Amino acid sequence: MRRLAPALLALALAATACGSSEQPVAAKAEARTLTVFAAASLTESFGKLGKQFEARNSGVTVKFSFEGSSALVQKLTQGAKADVFASADQANMDKAAKGEVIDGQPSVFATNRLAIAVGKGNPKGTKGFADLAKDGLTVVVCAPQVPCGSAAKKVQQSSGVTLKPASEEQDVKSVLAKVQSGDADAGLVYVTDATSAAGKVDKVDFPESAGAINDYPIAVVKDAPEARLAGLFRDFVLSAEGKKELAKVGFGAP
Repeated sequence: MRRLAPALLALALAATACGSSEQPVAAKAEARTLTVFAAASLTESFGKLGKQFEARNSGVTVKFSFEGSSALVQKLTQGAKADVFASADQANMDKAAKGEVIDGQPSVFATNRLAIAVGKGNPKGTKGFADLAKDGLTVVVCAPQVPCGSAAKKVQQSSGVTLKPASEEQDVKSVLAKVQSGDADAGLVYVTDATSAAGKVDKVDFPESAGAINDYPIAVVKDAPEARLAGLFRDFVLSAEGKKELAKVGFGAP
């Protein structure tokens, strides 16, 4: 027994050690929220890019605020907190830069142009931009300070066609909604919005839109709460993968 005692004691200690040991628990990634202010026309494409970004960055949630670019700039200059700003035109990004609410030089990641959204089947037979000035057609456009409204104004000036819209909306999605609901016969939206709403509206392209192509710049917001993540998201949007997703709904390359 005296000879067996040391061996039995060793076995007992080993068993105790095995019984009390625990597998190391993987540390959970720290929960972080990336806040992105983006033009309303980016709703579908950025929504998908946001999900992809979350999948690549454990613990990260991307929170979007989609509105007209002019409204987003106003919020930023009034102190709203965000990490990234993506505008539907250079003019509103310039306002953000002048207001000192962005950090560094903005980068253009896409282009966009106007199209006419009409009801399914195009019941009014709209064929081009000049048709929007015809009597009996209810037309809606974006307000002049909104990028899609500024583009519409340029087309009117270059074509000599003057529109008399029933309303001027604060973002392009509001224009699209009025066409979808039947409150308007036609609306000037972006190609990307009409493409994303395929099956709900029909799209009418017109050559005059080539004279009012909008650049879409993106920038990290000054004093961004998640500055590092903001830079990563900006780079993801600018990457080949990001541009591929944007191209699916009709955005052009910068």
